[in-house]
Amino acid sequence: MQLFIITALKEYSDQAAALLKKAGIHIFSATDIQGFKDGSTHNLLDDWFGAGDAQFDSILLFSFTSTELASRAMELVKEYNEKLADEFPLRAFTLNVHQSSH
Repeated sequence: MQLFIITALKEYSDQAAALLKKAGIHIFSATDIQGFKDGSTHNLLDDWFGAGDAQFDSILLFSFTSTELASRAMELVKEYNEKLADEFPLRAFTLNVHQSSH
């Protein structure tokens, strides 16, 4: 079992949810989050958020799913980001779930 997570700017929440559904992940949760940029001086191109001290309305979507569906969703996120001409791509992560009560 995997925990599949996507973070995105709030305006991309519909696209992120559509990618989960396209991957076959039909049960997931979402929560609004605030992203912050602290103004540190390291390479800003490597960061999630743009330059300057700012706050961004974002969303976090997650699902406990099979390894196969998590892999499919990750590929769809990568394909989406390759086509996206934006400095704020979707960020996706998978975590192994070692135990579950379900």
